[in-house]
Amino acid sequence: MLAYLIRRLFAAAVMLVVIVMVVFSIFFLIPKWAGVDIATSFVGKQADPSSVKAVAEKLGLNDPIYAQVWEFFKGIFVGRTYSAGGDVTNCSAPCFGYSFRSEQAIWPVLTDRFPVTLGLALGAAVLWLIFGLAAGVLSALKRGTLWDRGAMVVALAGVSLPIYFTGLLSLAVFSYGLGWLDAQYVPLEDSFTGWLGGMILPWITLAFLYAAMYARITRATMMEILGEDYIRTARAKGLRESVVIRKHAMRSTMTPILTMLGMDLGALIGGAILTETTFSLPGLGQAVLNAIKNQDLPVILGVTLITSLAVLIANLVVDVLYAVIDPRVRLA
Repeated sequence: MLAYLIRRLFAAAVMLVVIVMVVFSIFFLIPKWAGVDIATSFVGKQADPSSVKAVAEKLGLNDPIYAQVWEFFKGIFVGRTYSAGGDVTNCSAPCFGYSFRSEQAIWPVLTDRFPVTLGLALGAAVLWLIFGLAAGVLSALKRGTLWDRGAMVVALAGVSLPIYFTGLLSLAVFSYGLGWLDAQYVPLEDSFTGWLGGMILPWITLAFLYAAMYARITRATMMEILGEDYIRTARAKGLRESVVIRKHAMRSTMTPILTMLGMDLGALIGGAILTETTFSLPGLGQAVLNAIKNQDLPVILGVTLITSLAVLIANLVVDVLYAVIDPRVRLA
C-alpha cells in the first residue's frame, strides 16, 4: 500500500510540472504565435505604448519561452519580483501571477474566493452522492417497477434541464415566492445560519444535475454486477440479500462512481460558473467570468491552474480510495 501511494504521489508531482508548463504555454506562447500582443492584453487596449512596453519588460515577455516558464514556476514556490527600470512590484510566494489591471497579485484573489467555491462543491457532492446512489441502487433492485421508471424520468429531467433554469426556478419559488430560503449569500465567518440558508438552494440546484447522472450510472453498473457469478455464489451460500448488496455489489459499483466523483469534484472546485452566477456567489467561477469579460489573463491563468491542481488532487485521493475498497488494486 505504501509503495502504491508513493508511486501515485510521484506521478502526481510529475503531472503537476507538466500542467504548469502546458497551461503557461497555452496562455503565453500560442497567442504570441497568433500575432497577439500579450502585454496589451494585460493592460488593456486603451493603454499607451509606454505602459505596454513597461508591462512587457516587467513580465519578461521578450525573454525565451523556457526562461518565462522557469520564472513562473519558480515564482509559485519562492515568489517573484516584476521590475522595469525603477518600477518594482513584488509578488510573494505562492505567486500565480500579477494582474496589472487590478494591480494585485492573483493568489489573494484566489484564496478569497476559493472557500465559497469549495463549500458549494463539497455540500453539493454530499447531496448528490446520497440521493444519486440511493436512487440508482433502488432502481436496480426494483427494475421495471413504478419506482424505477419514476426515478429514471426524474434523472432524465435532471440531466436535461440546465442549471440556470433550475436555479432561477428554485429562486422564484422558494425564495421570492414562498420566502422559505434566503437568496443572499452571507460569509461563513459572519453568520453560520445565514451562510447555511444562502447555500441550500445552490447546493440543491447543483446536486440535482449531478445526482441524476450518478443515479443513471449507479443503476446501470449495479444491474450489471448483480448478474455476475460471484453475486450468484454469495446468494447460493445463504448470505442475506442486504449483505450481498452492501458487502459485494456496492464495492464493485463504487469504482466507476469514485472515478466520476474525482473528475466532477475537481472541476467544480475550479469554479461552478453557472451556479455561482445564478445565485451571485463570489467564488472562483464569478472571478473567472469577470476576468474573461475584462480580458484579465493572469486571473484566468490562475484559476486554470487551480482547477488543474484540484482535479489532480481529487484523482490522487480517488486512487487511494480504490485501494481501500478494492483489494485487487492493493494486490496488483
